[in-house]
Amino acid sequence: MGKMKEMTLGDILFNIVQYVMLIGGSIIALLPVCVCVFTAFKTNEEYQATSVLDLPESFGYVTNFIEAFNKANMLQGFLNTGLVLIVVLLLSVMFSSMTAYVLNRFTFPGNNLIRQLFMFASLIPGIATQVTVYQIMFNLGLINHLYGYVIVLCGTDIISIYIFLQFFENLPKSLDESAILDGCSYMGVFFKILFPLLKPAIVTSCVLKGVSIYNEYYMSNLYLQLPELKTISVALYVFTGPYGSQYNYICAGVLITILPILVLFLVCQKQIYGGMAAGAVKG
Repeated sequence: MGKMKEMTLGDILFNIVQYVMLIGGSIIALLPVCVCVFTAFKTNEEYQATSVLDLPESFGYVTNFIEAFNKANMLQGFLNTGLVLIVVLLLSVMFSSMTAYVLNRFTFPGNNLIRQLFMFASLIPGIATQVTVYQIMFNLGLINHLYGYVIVLCGTDIISIYIFLQFFENLPKSLDESAILDGCSYMGVFFKILFPLLKPAIVTSCVLKGVSIYNEYYMSNLYLQLPELKTISVALYVFTGPYGSQYNYICAGVLITILPILVLFLVCQKQIYGGMAAGAVKG
């Protein structure tokens, strides 16, 4: 009886620790968001005179959002980002899935070597290669061109290849053999039989790659230096400078950039969760 009471007490303490950690983690995650929201609705004078945790006088003050959208040319940033996002995701899905198909379905000299090289490349920090990559891009005349930026993003997609490789491992090769016996070509097997079955892997890859592209700052700032080519991730840089940063405009711009992704997630959350869950089971 005493042992049962002792275990019950231990369970209670364990649950208390869990709830404390959960509440603490929630506060850490939500505090920056709250500060951003409060700051976005403050005037310049109010921001200078109050703490970042103080509520704004009015949540109806939307001048910061209008100024941020216009001064940072966020419409052009959204258009550039949307164009890059669509093209890169399409190319990434096609190249990654076809590469995984060849590596998984065909046996040829160098197959294991290619896999090992992919693994080795995934361990190299991307920023460590930028000096060489930038020199190559410069020599090819691909700096300050959206298609050059797309090429760079498509060339760093090893994670998607491994996602499709893991999914192909769980697709029986009997599907390929049956289709080939019926006269289907290898390309027909891929596009007509296997590719439609890759929906969970495609969703997983697009979510991971899409979030990475939307938030990408370093390479966008490095390879797209003209103002009209800026993506949304670097558009708000206009509000920073040697004489200080206008954080009320920056926070308003941050909320504007979050809005499209939030709407997309709310609309497509069932497909996103379903695809990622199926992909996790398959992997």
